[in-house]
Amino acid sequence: MYPLQGITIVSLEQAVAAPFATRQLADLGARVIKVERPGSGDFARNYDDTVKGMASHFVWLNRSKESITLDLKQDEAKLILDKLISKADVFIQNLAPGAVDRLGFSAAELKQKYPQLIICGISGYGSFGPYTNKKAYDLLIQCEAGLVSVTGTEDTPSKSGISIADIAAGMYTYTGILTAIIARYKSGKGAIIEVSMLEALAEWMGYPLYYSGYGESEPKRTGASHATIYPYGPFLAKDQKFVFMGIQNEREWVRFCEDVLEDDELAVDVRFNTNSNRVCNKDFLKTIIENVFQKKDSNQIIDLLEGAKIANARLNTVNELINHPQLKARDRWREVDSPVGKLQALIPPVTFDEVESVMNPIPAVGEHTEAILKEFGFR
Repeated sequence: MYPLQGITIVSLEQAVAAPFATRQLADLGARVIKVERPGSGDFARNYDDTVKGMASHFVWLNRSKESITLDLKQDEAKLILDKLISKADVFIQNLAPGAVDRLGFSAAELKQKYPQLIICGISGYGSFGPYTNKKAYDLLIQCEAGLVSVTGTEDTPSKSGISIADIAAGMYTYTGILTAIIARYKSGKGAIIEVSMLEALAEWMGYPLYYSGYGESEPKRTGASHATIYPYGPFLAKDQKFVFMGIQNEREWVRFCEDVLEDDELAVDVRFNTNSNRVCNKDFLKTIIENVFQKKDSNQIIDLLEGAKIANARLNTVNELINHPQLKARDRWREVDSPVGKLQALIPPVTFDEVESVMNPIPAVGEHTEAILKEFGFR
């Protein structure tokens, strides 16, 4: 039996944040009925066509779901959605601010009609305040949350390469719904949950928030290096490949000097004998480290770092991640079906010892409309 078997979720969802949350729940056995607009469906279906004609975002976020198309401008469609919600445990939506209220499905109305229902709304900035109606895309939230100010090089602020604001909101939606399900078993009552992308990402900005709020300066953009720890980040080897490494404490610094740099005196040099001193003198220290690294190729350096128990990594491409030996050794890949045939997919990162993730097909637009309408008495 799957952990969430018997839980039904109706999701009026689009793009990334809500679909990310519901896919996690679907992989644990919840029934997720995805409500889409007729014709084009979730607009994320058309972001690109790189996965055998399907969009990469959509393939990632929508396996194990059922798709029903409803034109919610029509009264009959609203009746159908209300019937679906009446039989559901959870209702999720991430429409534009106020849209679900105008359709007649506000959280207050649903709570009054269905007191056991868990109701979740995802938005960019939250349900009240001066930014409530401001358009919110992932990049814009990254900017508003200050993430872009601390990401990139000194000269070039940069966004994260993935939809980190959407993912953060999706993760808090996922865990919030699980919490509400547990609470309902105790109280018998549903809940109203609100998740904003800004507040989700602001939580993830905790370190720079405290560093800036209580310190004398804000963290600087340092590319792939660290603003407040050194050495930490990329160093170029003889074969022109970058080795990434990080020193976390003084014991590691001493081992690094003795076993990797082969310079015992450097370990007690007053310019470098504390992390604060190393940060202040990092330009000079970088030259010392790279002079040593330029005499060895990246594999030799990584072997030395491993021997000294210093954290390290290679700079993998995305294709190298696909073929990562650790993912292969742990058997993390599965096949899922889709309208374009079998596709490779990673199983969810939470591994249960006696539960295999659902990994059911990715639905075509409205693929389950007729079956669901018949099930709920509309055919």
